[in-house]
Amino acid sequence: MTPFTPSTALRRAAGSLAAAGLLAAASLAGAAAPAGAADVPVFALGGPAETGLNPYPESGEPRSSTVGITLDNPSQDEENGGFGGDFTLTFDLSDIEGVAEVAFDGESGSADCEVTGTKAVCEDWGIWPGSRRAADLLVTAAEGSRAGDTGTIRVTGEAAGATFTPFTTRLTVGGTDLVMEKLPFDQELNPGDEQRAPITFSNRGSRDADGVLLTLMYTRGLDIPQRYANCEYTEDDPDVPGIGWTTALCSVEGAFEAGETYTLATPLTLEATTRAYYDTFVYRIHEDGAAQRTAQRAGAPFARGTGPVLKAVPVKAPQQGATARGSDINPEDNQQEADFRTKNTADFVAYGDEASGAAGTTVEADIGFRNEGPAWIGHLRSGEPVATLDFTVPQGASVTAKPDRCRAVTADGKYRADQKSPAPRYVCDTSMTVWDGADLGLPFELRIDRALIGASGEVTVRNTRQQNPALPFDPKPANNTAFLVLNGEGGGSDSGGTTGGSGEPSTPPTSAPDPEQSPSGSSGPSASTTSGGSTGTNGGSVGGGGLASTGSVALIASGAAAAALAAGLVLFTAARRRAGRHA
Repeated sequence: MTPFTPSTALRRAAGSLAAAGLLAAASLAGAAAPAGAADVPVFALGGPAETGLNPYPESGEPRSSTVGITLDNPSQDEENGGFGGDFTLTFDLSDIEGVAEVAFDGESGSADCEVTGTKAVCEDWGIWPGSRRAADLLVTAAEGSRAGDTGTIRVTGEAAGATFTPFTTRLTVGGTDLVMEKLPFDQELNPGDEQRAPITFSNRGSRDADGVLLTLMYTRGLDIPQRYANCEYTEDDPDVPGIGWTTALCSVEGAFEAGETYTLATPLTLEATTRAYYDTFVYRIHEDGAAQRTAQRAGAPFARGTGPVLKAVPVKAPQQGATARGSDINPEDNQQEADFRTKNTADFVAYGDEASGAAGTTVEADIGFRNEGPAWIGHLRSGEPVATLDFTVPQGASVTAKPDRCRAVTADGKYRADQKSPAPRYVCDTSMTVWDGADLGLPFELRIDRALIGASGEVTVRNTRQQNPALPFDPKPANNTAFLVLNGEGGGSDSGGTTGGSGEPSTPPTSAPDPEQSPSGSSGPSASTTSGGSTGTNGGSVGGGGLASTGSVALIASGAAAAALAAGLVLFTAARRRAGRHA
């Protein structure tokens, strides 16, 4: 199981979170480094602050622990923020000599790693925005080592044209082994449903845990209404598109003894809210401590709850256990996850625009769609786009500028190799999440080659599969289509601008008079660019969204989820953009 950070949850959602170890704590210790000079990117190395090792056995082979080293690129620019060069990671193993032996998991990443004496070197290429797993160290206690022996590994990086912040992780022989038990949730829900969550965990290690840190993470459609006094809470920025996690870090006091099992004195309440659809609940356990809390915070601001104190009690009477303290021997079993499907809907409403201009001029138009809820939609496991905006260019016009994440296709929606010259049709995939209340707009520039009155192009929000265009969560397909109208004779371009809902323009296009030869004698447009109208947006605003590229899952940094997000649209506030253009 591979641990990841919440900030990269969108980048590796391509696989199962359970298999991938969604958001496990190990990679949280390496917070993103601040950016350096504009031309010298700064990348942060990270990983677990400390790892406990199974003691060397009296017979048989020693059991290994995995130390996952992460590499964070703090850039928010998915398109241009990547580093496309060779880089080298160096591991100084001199301090763990006689304490631990190190090898590398060759199947965990693309890096080429080799151990020579008290040094290991990994060579790799490319560092994309977000966090990624750089290398997995397989670590075992050294023969002759004793419980309590400890040492550190220092990791540094080097690349031409880049800087790396170093990272140090500690290894200790022996320790706790906190194991989170899986809860039997009802995973098919209705909005408003509540269920009990009696979090239960065991200490299967050789040492007691001096207090535990319970981490609770739940996506936008879920809530735990009670805010406990010994828990700190944070929510993802509503202005930044993404999964919308709420995170609670709960410091639970007590001596949690080796060999014993514990549960919450009062079970949590997990609620499906009115915006629930596909949602995930992550719950994990670690020994408490300043380093662990810092790692799990990862720089995010937290606020303390004001309710009762959350406590854990033994499932059975505790037995006498060891009193030494240490790190977790096997952190990969500290976490469980549950997915929920709530019977709910989301109304995606397409909007078009209007623009006018003489032949040869260029006009601007904003098209897109709004999610009028009530649900947010997120494809967290697959990482696939939620929807596609499908735009047919009006007759007599050519697209001269488009959002980077829209691609040209043929008139019948098929693949088009030529992405530079104007195309008859464009498709723009969303990212893997679209929040309730989001206004997701796309700016296009079009050259009017022939001035036709009422030339109209469809703007449709649909399923990503053209052969099956219906959105399964949308109960109102009639408002999924709007129009971009050029040189129209009045009338709106929002959803419903069709005759009988047929999807046809209200009137066929005809040749338009030259605005410079207008009967009124008023002069036509003299500039090369004429702004489009603002009808169709209905004053929508961005309420957190899913079209913007926010980095990747990666829960998580990987190719599949980074590609899923790279296919997302650029997030714009269409109404604001128009307002600024007409100011």
